[in-house]
Amino acid sequence: MIFTDKKILERLDRMLDDGINGTFEESDYDETQLSKLESKWLRYLTSSKLSAQKIEQEREKIQELVSDISHQTKTPLANILLYTQLLQEQPLDEQSLQLVNEIRQQSEKLEFLIQSLVKTSRLETGTFQLSPSQNEIDSMIGSAISQITPKAESKQIQIIYTPVSCTARFDSKWTQEAVFNILDNAVKYSPAQSDITVTVKEFELFACISVEDNGIGISEDELPRIFGRFYRGQNVIEQSGVGIGLYLSRQIIEEQGGYVTAESKVGSGSIFKIFLPR
Repeated sequence: MIFTDKKILERLDRMLDDGINGTFEESDYDETQLSKLESKWLRYLTSSKLSAQKIEQEREKIQELVSDISHQTKTPLANILLYTQLLQEQPLDEQSLQLVNEIRQQSEKLEFLIQSLVKTSRLETGTFQLSPSQNEIDSMIGSAISQITPKAESKQIQIIYTPVSCTARFDSKWTQEAVFNILDNAVKYSPAQSDITVTVKEFELFACISVEDNGIGISEDELPRIFGRFYRGQNVIEQSGVGIGLYLSRQIIEEQGGYVTAESKVGSGSIFKIFLPR
């Protein structure tokens, strides 16, 4: 009896290990030779595996759908932007020119949204794997600042950054996008002729990139929600944007073992901090 119980426990233990490791195969076990408890484990692990397979199939379908949407809309959107540009070069009255400018802005917004959804989908489904390695933070921040500079200059906003010698472990391309999204957010909601300060601090386990602005700020009750997908605060509804930049930034950083925090008060600006593992 003791030998039989030990044998059953060993088989249950092996079944659980197979389930945890993802190597469980129903064909490895003969239900007619198992105890009632073993039979229940068998049915549970079999259903769990089928459920996992179904989830994976659904992820693949979503990824294919997003990729198809991106591919099918790329050419029409490019044509709309081209025709809009051609119209802007024509002698139009003030009202017509205003409508053409609005079409262009909405088309660019749609293009940005589609590309952001594609990137988010790839990250969430694991289709695109980040490749963190030891990199210089300074060059990555410099590239992100270069990208946002034209938009900042159009509002006479100065981005203050003093280069530092510091390294961390991150995927340079994707992390640059995460930093750019936070800078873009700061420029968008900061008043004209203000400053945005970027600093880097080294800690034992993390390197911290801080982006501080003098913008409209975020209320305390909204702070926990600003990183949600498509979330936009009540005081920025009339501003352009789709509410996915901060969400994408957090996804990128967390996928690399880092994290993002935000501190803010209404009317007193905001401080976003990106922590990258050393």
